[in-house]
Amino acid sequence: MYIADHFRIYPTDSQAVLLLKTIGCARYVYNLYLDVFNTVYKFTGRSMNYSSCCKSLTDLKKAVPWLKEADSTALQASLGFLCDGFNSFFRGQNNHPQFHKKGMNDSYTSKNNGHTIYVSDKNHIVLPKIGTLKAKGIRQFEGKIITATVTRKPTGKWFVSLLYETDEPESLPETDNPVGIDLGLHDFIVTSDGFKADQQKAYHNLEKKLAKEQKILARRREANIDHYINVTGKDGKVHARLVYKRPLSECRNYQKQKIKVARIYEKMANQRRDYEHKLSAELIKNHDVICLEDLNVADMMKNHHIARSIADASWSEFVSMLRYKAERYGRRIIFVDRYYPSSQRCSVCGTLYPYTKDLSVREWDCPVCGAHHDRDINAAINIRDEGLRISAAA
Repeated sequence: MYIADHFRIYPTDSQAVLLLKTIGCARYVYNLYLDVFNTVYKFTGRSMNYSSCCKSLTDLKKAVPWLKEADSTALQASLGFLCDGFNSFFRGQNNHPQFHKKGMNDSYTSKNNGHTIYVSDKNHIVLPKIGTLKAKGIRQFEGKIITATVTRKPTGKWFVSLLYETDEPESLPETDNPVGIDLGLHDFIVTSDGFKADQQKAYHNLEKKLAKEQKILARRREANIDHYINVTGKDGKVHARLVYKRPLSECRNYQKQKIKVARIYEKMANQRRDYEHKLSAELIKNHDVICLEDLNVADMMKNHHIARSIADASWSEFVSMLRYKAERYGRRIIFVDRYYPSSQRCSVCGTLYPYTKDLSVREWDCPVCGAHHDRDINAAINIRDEGLRISAAA
């Protein structure tokens, strides 16, 4: 199995320049070959394969000498991501690959060929062509390092993710305690044991501060606008394009304010991620089997009345954490069909009570057996029972 470790690094000025050059080289290769892929597909209806691209990459490095400054495996990995993106596109799994833009997801991935990537001690890591980097928060894992992904955040911070390959998953003691989880907006999760976790509301807590800083950023951008020109797009329609007095990259006050806004977004993400990591770790530690609803979050986001709250809750990321931690520690995740009437069914006698379709109904009494139910706890119990039934029938 594979385990990833994510921690912060502190490059020197010269190392930061080399890291940025490597990111730029990887982006250049990705965009260049994406244009070639599009041209080949347009005229032949066929795609290109990874091996043929790697052969032409050798000639490209001779024609563009500055590509040799970057780690060769980073350029190969960039090509690999492009080929994987097209393969997934042809299978209908994702959209057509798009060109990478500077400043958006600045990162590159290096492969560990011949022990070129290793952790020298608890505070240092060695990367190919970069050398020894100061790091913080490194944890030792038993296994071989496969890749290292270096990322530069919009706030200017540097991080690296190491992917390890290990033989056996880590084990936790069995608890014989299955649990059902109901994800919600009133409470983040409600378990069949009666535990309720409050919503973190990371966006809601920083919303006013974010709006204030974004207004300042917008004013500084508008102050640099010179005029507008009409441009005909690929769709044949005329669009207005902004012409700035000078490039925004040269506007120091604009860039300073841009970092302030990025720091607020980073704080939101860190608060949300920390809360969900702690909660998911506690659930994995205390339960052998975890039953969840297979929610279609993308369709639920189309409801504009609750879309912001759903995005702030970040259900998808929480479920992803549960999945990989369950695989790592030998736990089981069971998904219940999204159309299963968990909120409408009495967990005692199984009677359907359709009036709970109204979300304002938080408690109700079963008309048959008279049992009093908390809406979310009852749903969690039904999810647990249905998950165990699915497991037994499998």
